[in-house]
Amino acid sequence: MAATKENMTLRMEPELKAQAAALFKSLGMDLSTATGIFYRQALRYHGLPFEVKLDEPNEVTYATMAAAEKDEDMYGPFDSVADMMEELNA
Repeated sequence: MAATKENMTLRMEPELKAQAAALFKSLGMDLSTATGIFYRQALRYHGLPFEVKLDEPNEVTYATMAAAEKDEDMYGPFDSVADMMEELNA
């Protein structure tokens, strides 16, 4: 016996939809199938089927940021991006 299906409306940016549709097409599925897989995995995991977290800088990035704050050769604000890039390339 075939299961009945219901329609669902999702709102998303057109570019995001196009990119996702292209990706899923290359995997042999449409947006509807991919969405169904997402929901099945969410039910299996009892939550989102992937990790959701803030993208925090790592220790190297924090150290570089701290060193940049101490760099007396750097100054700002800059009048233009070109001026900033010139200073960075000096």
